Amino acid sequence: MLALKNISIQFGGIKALSDVSFEVENNSLFSIIGPNGAGKTTLLNVISGRYKPISGEIYYKGKNLTQLHPNKRASLGIGRTFQNLALFNHMTVLENIYIGRHHLLKNNFLKGSFYWLFGGQREEIENRLEAERILDFLEISDIRKTLAGTLSYGLRKRVELARAIAIKPNLILLDEPMAGMNQEEKEDMARFIIDLNREWNITVIMIEHDMGVVMDISKKIIVLDFGEKIAEGSPEEIINNSRVQQAYLGEQE
Repeated sequence: MLALKNISIQFGGIKALSDVSFEVENNSLFSIIGPNGAGKTTLLNVISGRYKPISGEIYYKGKNLTQLHPNKRASLGIGRTFQNLALFNHMTVLENIYIGRHHLLKNNFLKGSFYWLFGGQREEIENRLEAERILDFLEISDIRKTLAGTLSYGLRKRVELARAIAIKPNLILLDEPMAGMNQEEKEDMARFIIDLNREWNITVIMIEHDMGVVMDISKKIIVLDFGEKIAEGSPEEIINNSRVQQAYLGEQE
């Protein structure tokens, strides 16, 4: 589904990523791990189009995305959540989900004037049904009319995931979806991510620091250190990799 070939990016004289290459299979649950400052979020920003690499290429379903605008990537089915919450706090949960679906709307201002004639009513019903499906899935139906900014941190994380799901992604990028959560919230989020992958058939690329979660739910993992890929493989291969133990887990005596 996704292939990164020799991706490099730098900010001033600092190399954030150096010659990073990997492939993500369709319908896989793929994790990116590494120490703080290893380049993990930068890598997601490159995939989503927020940053442009100075060299290398990105392919999504065979299409070269390297120079494509982030909005166009969303239209191709690439969703995204952020390390720092990026919700519209003055809007309700439901309104935040609707924003995630705006690019799917076909009726423009002129067509919208003829609500019945051009299918505006049908489009509105479809949006509501899809939003309700997402609310039910993430178990947040009871807070649909609550302002996002008044919710607890764990619930706001769910709302941000709901908005990312609303774009109908084939690929979703999750930047530390469980950061700052208690154990119960982490277990719920892990369950949602697994179900997205297995039942909704969405390919997941996830950055996560909780190694227990990563090892439990990932099909494949890459490890970054100082912007370089130092390992790639199954959870078993990664946890037994001596270079990973040294760079990420700490060298054992």
